[in-house]
Amino acid sequence: MMIFVLLGVVAVLIFLVKIFDTTDIPKIHGLPEAPNWPVFGSLFQLGENHSKSLSKLAKKLGPVFQIRMGNRRIVVANSYDSIKYFWVKNQAALISRPALHTFHNVVSSEVLSIGTSPWDESCKQRRKAAATALNKPAVQTYMPIIDHESYIAINEILHECQDGKADINIIPHLQRFALNTSLTLNYGTRIASSDDALLKEIVTVEGAVAQLRSASNNWQDYVPLLRIFPARSNEAATIRQRRDRYLVRLLNGLKKDIANGVDKPCITGNILKDPSAKLNETEIRSICLTMISAALETVPANIILGIGYLSSPHGQEIQERAYREILDVYPNGDAWDRCLDEEQVPYVTALYKEILRYYTVHHMSLPRRSVQEIEYEGSRIPAGTSFYMNAFAGDYDENHFEDPYQFNPDRYLGDVDGTPHYAYGAGTRMCIGAHLANRELYTFLVRLIIGFRILGPLNKEDAAILDGMEINARPTGLVVQPKMFKCRFEPRNLEDLKRWIDGSKQRAEHH
Repeated sequence: MMIFVLLGVVAVLIFLVKIFDTTDIPKIHGLPEAPNWPVFGSLFQLGENHSKSLSKLAKKLGPVFQIRMGNRRIVVANSYDSIKYFWVKNQAALISRPALHTFHNVVSSEVLSIGTSPWDESCKQRRKAAATALNKPAVQTYMPIIDHESYIAINEILHECQDGKADINIIPHLQRFALNTSLTLNYGTRIASSDDALLKEIVTVEGAVAQLRSASNNWQDYVPLLRIFPARSNEAATIRQRRDRYLVRLLNGLKKDIANGVDKPCITGNILKDPSAKLNETEIRSICLTMISAALETVPANIILGIGYLSSPHGQEIQERAYREILDVYPNGDAWDRCLDEEQVPYVTALYKEILRYYTVHHMSLPRRSVQEIEYEGSRIPAGTSFYMNAFAGDYDENHFEDPYQFNPDRYLGDVDGTPHYAYGAGTRMCIGAHLANRELYTFLVRLIIGFRILGPLNKEDAAILDGMEINARPTGLVVQPKMFKCRFEPRNLEDLKRWIDGSKQRAEHH
């Protein structure tokens, strides 16, 4: 009798393992597969830093392979060319997003950002509206906002720098610069101080959301059995409630201003007042959520990280070259104003592109889900398969970039074939705010470089970490969160800098 009981228990266990060990997509024949465990797949191997772990696997398996993460089968691209093949050549097939339990069902159960939405007609309409508001002609009309916010951030640096004698933490100033640009664009409002409670709340909550959107931080997305433990879902629900509070507060504030006739021109206001707009309130909230989330991801992190590198000995050489080239283009000292209207200093453009590549702030770009079958080197990858882009690996591919671990803006001078980097993703679902982000980066760098010499800190222990991977304070997050560092700012010509700042201040008062 005992033997039959044991056999029955074993049979039940085998049956349960078989149920929990299945994947959403069957094994893809002909495509290398990473070693995996029952039920959990390769989650143990990937650890906290998926990008680094996948890069190591790529050295054994090749640039493209399949991997099991719990019950999901995922195709991972780890080289510049393989990413280009799937994300650009097959962009129509790779237009959707997979739905992940923690983010889609808990954090964003009511409102999804444009970038995280699976592809449907609503997503198409939201993306179209946002793309229209963020195209090149539209972005140029937003330059007064960038003028305003950049001069305020630089003025704060000037007040703190003590003529280059004080070590400064610039992270809060850059977060406010990027967030205020987005708030003004979307709601016609801004945050007055780097110590403002709303700023701190948005920064904290969006940082937590980035952890919850992470490919590596939520095993319950891949192993449904883990969802019986409520702690992670409860945490996500709390973050959703906190985010909803400030989104509702901002939108209601704009509606009140419109009703009172005191609103300032902004994207959301234009939509609310347009009788022909085909977006409902949930879709409008989606656009607002997209802009706020994006504002605290690429732009502040890249300016912060770029400043950190420029404060290093090699970075100071790059600064001086950039300064000379700015003066060559603008010998009359009008670069501060002209950078708002044009991007005419190739070396500064090359500098921000290299910052975007070297400090790829989305190590793992947002995942995609195929809507059509894709063939890759004889393997047929079915529709409905999830794809992960190891963007950091693609941006450090030695077969495409010469000496990728060297910070070298020169690589972007002259003709550059194809996509310059994968910092904004690639293909049809790449970041729709890329042009706005580039204009913010260019303007801020020009103004910072003509205004200051950026130097390392007096306390060497506070110097910036220069390694693009090691600078990340939270490797499990979706977006790089820079480790705190300090540097010094020595005004090049205090009289000129004050005059430029005063000019921007007067424009802002009359705008």
